[in-house]
Amino acid sequence: MPRPPTICEAVNAMPGAVFSRIAHKVAALDPADVFPLHVGDTWMEPMVGARMEDLKVADHPGMHRYTSPQGHKALVAAALEKVNEVNRLPIEPGGVLVTAGATGGLGAAMGMLADPGEEVIILAPFWPLIRGIVQSSKAVAVEADFFPLIDDPDAAIQAVLDCVTERTVALYVSTPSNPTGRVIPEALLVRLAELARAHNLWLLSDEIYEQYAYIGEHVSIGRFAPERTFTAFSFSKAYGMTGNRTGYLVGPADAIAQCRKVSTHTFYSAPTAGQLAGLSALRDGQPWVDNAYALYRGAGEVMADILGVARPEGSTFLFLDVAHKLGDGDIWRFLEDCLEDGLVLAPGPAFGRAYSTYVRICFTSAPPERTAEAARRLAVRLR
Repeated sequence: MPRPPTICEAVNAMPGAVFSRIAHKVAALDPADVFPLHVGDTWMEPMVGARMEDLKVADHPGMHRYTSPQGHKALVAAALEKVNEVNRLPIEPGGVLVTAGATGGLGAAMGMLADPGEEVIILAPFWPLIRGIVQSSKAVAVEADFFPLIDDPDAAIQAVLDCVTERTVALYVSTPSNPTGRVIPEALLVRLAELARAHNLWLLSDEIYEQYAYIGEHVSIGRFAPERTFTAFSFSKAYGMTGNRTGYLVGPADAIAQCRKVSTHTFYSAPTAGQLAGLSALRDGQPWVDNAYALYRGAGEVMADILGVARPEGSTFLFLDVAHKLGDGDIWRFLEDCLEDGLVLAPGPAFGRAYSTYVRICFTSAPPERTAEAARRLAVRLR
């Protein structure tokens, strides 16, 4: 008898939905009294001119058809100009790949750079999907507890060095950070780039919150090691377009050509309409970003002050240790208890194995008055 089909070990070991253990209880809540702090999204609509309702076939013939696997020609050119001038990255025309969100870009890079069993160091705590992206490429995700040490650069670098082995092929860096809200200083980025060069590693730089650095300055690590850095950007968080699934990956042109092989055989090309909306945002979206920046920063500061934690340096998140409220239970029991207040929080273990007592809170997933009320409810529970 032939054996039945089985699931490959790498995929079977991947995490599923971040909130799967309590998803059924979340679904049972009254939507009118739910604070969706678990999702990294915005309550704001995109700028006028970059919404789906603004795009007309008369203005964009072929907008419902495929475009080039590299990306819409005008968007590729606009993205190239932006990364050269704003991020100061020495990218050539062939070094841009428009992707299905930053997720698609990071997935394409991972599919290119790692063979099965090779290791990728990810700075923890981290964006939850990166661990699964590494595993889906049959590589091994190695978690370096980096952000708790960021104020001690020597210790932070040592935490990364302790994870380097002969199987290590890449280092994943994200700034501003999801979930910690920290912004990695330029001097520390320089040292991470030097580490990558010394150990012949690729750098995967996730910079989707680049516009939202409130304390300190966002700097692209690719400036310091352009020959080995892939940088992922997204219209999702920058311009309130998460549903459009459009981003872009930049790096050395010859390596990006290899990434394009992976993306072509995965999603072929990013949604054409999403690319047109992204092009409009790149051209005319700065006023929207300026307004979102002020609103996001204010919402984060209010929420942090209510909860008595440090104000975020960047991104749209707070990351809280709630160990003192767990008692004999675990983080999942705490999350279930929070549902009684309508609070849906993200579980710390999704962001790294060392964070079993943490929760992540998004302060832009609802209007500021709603997130402030959510913070007040959570503050009562944390007393």
